[in-house]
Order: sequence, then structure tokens, then C-alpha cells
Amino acid sequence: MKTNRLRVLFLCTGNSCRSQMAEYWCRHLHPDSIEAYSAGTDPHGVNENAVRVMAEAGVSMQGARSNHVDEFVDKKLDLVVTVCDHANENCPIFPRGVKTIHVGFEDPPRLARGARTEEEALDHYRRVRDEIRAFVASLPDSVRPPREPS
Repeated sequence: MKTNRLRVLFLCTGNSCRSQMAEYWCRHLHPDSIEAYSAGTDPHGVNENAVRVMAEAGVSMQGARSNHVDEFVDKKLDLVVTVCDHANENCPIFPRGVKTIHVGFEDPPRLARGARTEEEALDHYRRVRDEIRAFVASLPDSVRPPREPS
């Protein structure tokens, strides 16, 4: 079955937080127009605080798993979005026609390290979650490359 949905991969180092949030925001906001995935250059597993703040926003990350970018190198993708500087600098080469853009977001686990309370730590996750949501919500059709005739 062919799909007209834009195929987007969100790439981060650990695929534990930012790229996962972007994938699940995309699935939540654009289920009919974007087929979203996430991966990391060095996957760490899914961050429970990311899952928690996404649930607070009404987005379930049930079934989320940390993927390695190599799983997607041969997948037909339209767009790769690097969401951290390290992934941007270490992004593998994807086949011709795959557009790659960088939209960096701060790292919630790093920001939360200095928090005095759990609530203060979660506030960092919430802020980045909301920034990612705003970006994902604004994904323009202009990033959609022309499809080859079927």
C-alpha cells in the first residue's frame, strides 16, 4: 500500500528524550500526513521523565523504544531532522533526495541535573517538550520533496 504521508526521522544522540518527544508529537498532531520515526547515533533507552511530561500533555508514548540510526539508513525517508548538535555533526549520509535539517533543542536531562526538586527538574522537560511541539506543529508542506510518479 502506497502512502502520501511525509516520512520523517527525528535524530538525536541517545534517542531517549528529544527525538522521542518529536516522534510522538508528530504521531499525535499529524497522524494522517506524517509517518514519524526517531533514532539515535548511540541509543540509551527511553527517558521516563520524557514519557511522564508527554503524558501530562495528553500524548502517550506507549510502545516507544530506542532505535539506532542504522535501522533507517536504507528506509525511504523524505526528511531527517537532527534535534541535537551531536547528531547534526555525526548524521550519517542518507540516500539522495532525503532532505536533512537541524533544529536543535536543549537537553532536558542535562538541564535537570542542577534542579533542587523533582518538579523543578520536570519543568525543564516541559519547556523543551513545548518547544518541540511548536516546531512539529509548524512542519510545513514545503519540506515535502516532490514524489516520483507511481
